[in-house]
Amino acid sequence: MKLGDFTTLAKAYVNRPGYSLRVLRALSAYVGAYTENFRVADVGAGTGKLSENLTELGLRGYAVEPNDAMRQEAINIGATLKNFTWSKGSAEQTGLADNCVNWVFMASSFHWTDKKAALHEFHRILAPGGFFTALWNPRDIEKNELHMEIESIIKSYIPDLKRVSSGSASNMSGMEEALVSTGEFENLIFTEAPHIEVMSVERYIGAWRSVNDIQAQAGPEKFEKIIKDIENLLKNQDTVVVPYKTRAWTVQAK
Repeated sequence: MKLGDFTTLAKAYVNRPGYSLRVLRALSAYVGAYTENFRVADVGAGTGKLSENLTELGLRGYAVEPNDAMRQEAINIGATLKNFTWSKGSAEQTGLADNCVNWVFMASSFHWTDKKAALHEFHRILAPGGFFTALWNPRDIEKNELHMEIESIIKSYIPDLKRVSSGSASNMSGMEEALVSTGEFENLIFTEAPHIEVMSVERYIGAWRSVNDIQAQAGPEKFEKIIKDIENLLKNQDTVVVPYKTRAWTVQAK
Protein backbone atom coordinates (compact mmCIF):
# COMPACT_ATOMS: atom_id res chain seq x y z
CA MET A 1 0.00 0.00 0.00
CA LYS A 2 1.30 3.42 -0.96
CA LEU A 3 1.60 6.05 1.74
CA GLY A 4 -1.25 8.52 1.30
CA ASP A 5 -3.28 6.39 -1.13
CA PHE A 6 -6.67 5.62 0.43
CA THR A 7 -8.23 3.90 -2.60
CA THR A 8 -8.43 0.45 -1.02
CA LEU A 9 -9.47 1.82 2.38
CA ALA A 10 -12.70 3.58 1.39
CA LYS A 11 -15.02 0.76 2.49
CA ALA A 12 -13.34 0.62 5.91
CA TYR A 13 -13.81 4.34 6.59
CA VAL A 14 -17.40 3.84 7.76
CA ASN A 15 -15.89 2.43 10.97
CA ARG A 16 -14.12 5.66 11.90
CA PRO A 17 -15.60 8.05 14.47
CA GLY A 18 -16.85 11.53 13.76
CA TYR A 19 -15.52 14.66 15.45
CA SER A 20 -16.48 16.34 18.71
CA LEU A 21 -19.77 18.18 18.25
CA ARG A 22 -18.85 20.35 21.24
CA VAL A 23 -15.81 21.65 19.36
CA LEU A 24 -17.79 22.16 16.16
CA ARG A 25 -20.63 23.96 17.94
CA ALA A 26 -18.21 26.26 19.75
CA LEU A 27 -16.40 27.09 16.52
CA SER A 28 -19.69 27.58 14.68
CA ALA A 29 -20.67 30.22 17.22
CA TYR A 30 -17.25 31.85 16.96
CA VAL A 31 -17.32 32.16 13.16
CA GLY A 32 -21.00 33.13 12.95
CA ALA A 33 -21.99 30.04 11.02
CA TYR A 34 -25.73 30.32 11.59
CA THR A 35 -26.28 33.37 9.43
CA GLU A 36 -28.22 33.35 6.17
CA ASN A 37 -26.32 32.13 3.09
CA PHE A 38 -23.33 30.94 5.16
CA ARG A 39 -21.49 28.22 3.24
CA VAL A 40 -18.67 25.83 4.19
CA ALA A 41 -16.21 23.65 2.27
CA ASP A 42 -14.98 20.31 3.60
CA VAL A 43 -11.77 19.79 1.62
CA GLY A 44 -10.13 16.37 1.65
CA ALA A 45 -13.55 15.19 2.78
CA GLY A 46 -12.82 11.48 2.47
CA THR A 47 -16.03 9.52 2.88
CA GLY A 48 -17.75 12.39 4.66
CA LYS A 49 -17.11 11.87 8.37
CA LEU A 50 -16.83 15.61 9.05
CA SER A 51 -19.50 16.49 6.48
CA GLU A 52 -21.89 14.24 8.41
CA ASN A 53 -21.16 16.20 11.60
CA LEU A 54 -21.63 19.50 9.79
CA THR A 55 -24.90 18.27 8.28
CA GLU A 56 -26.07 17.38 11.80
CA LEU A 57 -25.36 20.98 12.80
CA GLY A 58 -27.39 22.27 9.84
CA LEU A 59 -24.44 23.64 7.84
CA ARG A 60 -24.36 23.55 4.04
CA GLY A 61 -21.80 23.78 1.28
CA TYR A 62 -19.29 21.72 -0.66
CA ALA A 63 -17.36 18.51 -0.05
CA VAL A 64 -14.17 18.22 -2.11
CA GLU A 65 -12.23 14.95 -2.31
CA PRO A 66 -9.43 13.94 -4.74
CA ASN A 67 -9.74 10.16 -4.34
CA ASP A 68 -12.47 8.68 -6.55
CA ALA A 69 -13.11 5.66 -4.34
CA MET A 70 -13.45 7.73 -1.17
CA ARG A 71 -15.73 10.27 -2.85
CA GLN A 72 -17.92 7.57 -4.37
CA GLU A 73 -18.24 5.84 -1.00
CA ALA A 74 -19.50 9.10 0.50
CA ILE A 75 -22.05 9.40 -2.29
CA ASN A 76 -23.10 5.76 -1.80
CA ILE A 77 -23.57 6.31 1.94
CA GLY A 78 -25.66 9.37 1.11
CA ALA A 79 -25.70 10.89 4.59
CA THR A 80 -24.46 14.31 3.45
CA LEU A 81 -26.08 14.68 0.03
CA LYS A 82 -28.92 16.86 1.33
CA ASN A 83 -26.53 19.56 2.53
CA PHE A 84 -23.30 19.06 0.57
CA THR A 85 -22.44 19.06 -3.12
CA TRP A 86 -19.60 16.62 -3.79
CA SER A 87 -16.87 17.22 -6.36
CA LYS A 88 -13.37 16.11 -7.29
CA GLY A 89 -10.56 18.43 -6.25
CA SER A 90 -7.62 18.83 -3.91
CA ALA A 91 -6.53 21.27 -1.25
CA GLU A 92 -4.22 22.90 -3.74
CA GLN A 93 -6.86 23.00 -6.52
CA THR A 94 -10.36 22.75 -5.09
CA GLY A 95 -12.20 23.66 -8.28
CA LEU A 96 -14.45 26.00 -6.28
CA ALA A 97 -15.19 29.58 -7.26
CA ASP A 98 -13.53 32.66 -5.81
CA ASN A 99 -15.02 33.90 -2.49
CA CYS A 100 -17.70 31.20 -2.55
CA VAL A 101 -17.53 29.99 1.08
CA ASN A 102 -17.26 31.44 4.56
CA TRP A 103 -15.50 28.55 6.29
CA VAL A 104 -13.05 25.93 4.98
CA PHE A 105 -12.24 22.70 6.82
CA MET A 106 -9.64 20.02 6.47
CA ALA A 107 -10.34 17.09 8.80
CA SER A 108 -7.42 14.73 9.44
CA SER A 109 -5.97 15.65 6.05
CA PHE A 110 -4.08 18.97 6.14
CA HIS A 111 -0.83 17.07 6.82
CA TRP A 112 -1.04 15.49 3.35
CA THR A 113 -1.01 18.86 1.55
CA ASP A 114 1.49 21.32 0.19
CA LYS A 115 0.55 23.64 3.03
CA LYS A 116 1.44 26.96 1.41
CA ALA A 117 -0.31 26.09 -1.84
CA ALA A 118 -3.35 24.91 0.11
CA LEU A 119 -3.48 28.10 2.19
CA HIS A 120 -3.29 30.23 -0.97
CA GLU A 121 -6.19 28.24 -2.43
CA PHE A 122 -8.29 28.52 0.73
CA HIS A 123 -7.73 32.27 0.83
CA ARG A 124 -8.95 32.44 -2.77
CA ILE A 125 -12.20 30.55 -2.18
CA LEU A 126 -12.99 32.26 1.14
CA ALA A 127 -15.13 35.36 1.37
CA PRO A 128 -13.29 38.30 3.00
CA GLY A 129 -12.84 37.60 6.70
CA GLY A 130 -13.69 33.91 6.29
CA PHE A 131 -12.15 31.13 8.34
CA PHE A 132 -10.06 28.00 7.86
CA THR A 133 -10.05 25.17 10.41
CA ALA A 134 -7.60 22.25 10.36
CA LEU A 135 -8.68 19.56 12.80
CA TRP A 136 -7.73 16.06 13.82
CA ASN A 137 -9.25 13.36 16.00
CA PRO A 138 -6.42 11.51 17.80
CA ARG A 139 -7.10 8.78 20.31
CA ASP A 140 -6.55 10.03 23.87
CA ILE A 141 -4.98 6.85 25.21
CA GLU A 142 -1.88 7.67 27.26
CA LYS A 143 -3.57 6.68 30.55
CA ASN A 144 -5.53 3.74 29.11
CA GLU A 145 -3.96 0.35 29.75
CA LEU A 146 -5.80 -1.52 26.98
CA HIS A 147 -5.04 0.98 24.25
CA MET A 148 -1.40 1.35 25.30
CA GLU A 149 -1.09 -2.45 25.05
CA ILE A 150 -2.43 -2.25 21.51
CA GLU A 151 0.16 0.43 20.74
CA SER A 152 2.83 -1.95 22.06
CA ILE A 153 1.61 -4.67 19.70
CA ILE A 154 1.98 -2.32 16.74
CA LYS A 155 5.43 -1.15 17.83
CA SER A 156 6.58 -4.76 18.26
CA TYR A 157 6.06 -5.27 14.53
CA ILE A 158 7.14 -1.77 13.42
CA PRO A 159 9.73 -0.53 15.95
CA ASP A 160 10.60 2.51 13.85
CA LEU A 161 6.98 3.45 13.07
CA LYS A 162 6.58 7.08 12.05
CA ARG A 163 3.00 8.30 12.18
CA VAL A 164 2.27 10.78 9.40
CA SER A 165 -0.12 12.51 11.76
CA SER A 166 -2.46 11.42 14.47
CA GLY A 167 -3.18 14.99 15.52
CA SER A 168 -1.49 14.38 18.87
CA ALA A 169 0.63 17.09 20.44
CA SER A 170 3.85 15.25 19.59
CA ASN A 171 3.00 15.35 15.87
CA MET A 172 1.74 18.92 15.63
CA SER A 173 4.95 20.86 16.14
CA GLY A 174 4.98 23.95 13.94
CA MET A 175 1.26 23.91 13.09
CA GLU A 176 0.64 27.43 14.40
CA GLU A 177 3.53 28.82 12.39
CA ALA A 178 2.44 26.97 9.24
CA LEU A 179 -1.09 28.37 9.35
CA VAL A 180 0.09 31.98 9.28
CA SER A 181 3.18 31.40 7.12
CA THR A 182 1.72 32.84 3.91
CA GLY A 183 0.67 36.13 5.51
CA GLU A 184 -2.92 35.59 4.35
CA PHE A 185 -4.36 34.42 7.70
CA GLU A 186 -4.36 35.75 11.26
CA ASN A 187 -6.21 35.52 14.60
CA LEU A 188 -5.32 31.89 15.29
CA ILE A 189 -7.27 30.07 17.99
CA PHE A 190 -6.94 26.48 19.22
CA THR A 191 -9.88 24.40 20.45
CA GLU A 192 -10.02 20.87 21.81
CA ALA A 193 -12.41 18.58 23.66
CA PRO A 194 -12.51 14.88 24.54
CA HIS A 195 -15.22 12.53 23.37
CA ILE A 196 -15.89 8.82 23.72
CA GLU A 197 -16.81 6.30 21.03
CA VAL A 198 -18.15 2.87 22.04
CA MET A 199 -17.49 0.42 19.22
CA SER A 200 -18.19 -3.22 18.59
CA VAL A 201 -14.99 -5.21 18.32
CA GLU A 202 -15.73 -5.70 14.61
CA ARG A 203 -16.06 -1.97 14.04
CA TYR A 204 -12.92 -1.28 16.09
CA ILE A 205 -10.90 -3.69 13.95
CA GLY A 206 -12.45 -2.09 10.88
CA ALA A 207 -11.25 1.31 12.06
CA TRP A 208 -7.69 -0.01 12.20
CA ARG A 209 -8.12 -1.30 8.65
CA SER A 210 -8.83 2.27 7.53
CA VAL A 211 -5.42 3.53 8.74
CA ASN A 212 -3.06 4.21 5.85
CA ASP A 213 0.31 5.05 7.40
CA ILE A 214 0.59 1.93 9.56
CA GLN A 215 -0.37 -0.40 6.69
CA ALA A 216 2.05 1.34 4.33
CA GLN A 217 4.94 0.92 6.77
CA ALA A 218 4.05 -2.60 7.96
CA GLY A 219 3.30 -4.21 4.61
CA PRO A 220 0.37 -6.62 4.20
CA GLU A 221 1.88 -9.62 6.02
CA LYS A 222 2.92 -7.76 9.17
CA PHE A 223 -0.28 -5.74 9.20
CA GLU A 224 -2.42 -8.90 9.22
CA LYS A 225 -0.35 -10.19 12.15
CA ILE A 226 -1.00 -6.92 14.00
CA ILE A 227 -4.74 -7.27 13.36
CA LYS A 228 -4.73 -10.89 14.55
CA ASP A 229 -2.90 -9.97 17.78
CA ILE A 230 -5.38 -7.14 18.46
CA GLU A 231 -8.30 -9.50 17.81
CA ASN A 232 -6.81 -12.02 20.26
CA LEU A 233 -6.40 -9.32 22.89
CA LEU A 234 -10.07 -8.38 22.52
CA LYS A 235 -11.50 -11.91 22.18
CA ASN A 236 -13.40 -11.76 25.48
CA GLN A 237 -14.90 -8.32 24.86
CA ASP A 238 -18.12 -7.34 23.08
CA THR A 239 -17.31 -3.64 22.84
CA VAL A 240 -14.31 -1.32 22.96
CA VAL A 241 -14.49 2.10 24.60
CA VAL A 242 -12.23 4.41 22.61
CA PRO A 243 -11.34 7.85 24.03
CA TYR A 244 -10.74 10.56 21.42
CA LYS A 245 -9.80 14.23 21.57
CA THR A 246 -10.78 16.52 18.70
CA ARG A 247 -8.10 19.20 18.26
CA ALA A 248 -8.78 22.17 15.97
CA TRP A 249 -6.70 25.11 14.76
CA THR A 250 -8.69 28.00 13.26
CA VAL A 251 -7.40 31.09 11.43
CA GLN A 252 -9.16 34.02 9.80
CA ALA A 253 -8.49 35.30 6.28
CA LYS A 254 -7.07 38.79 6.09
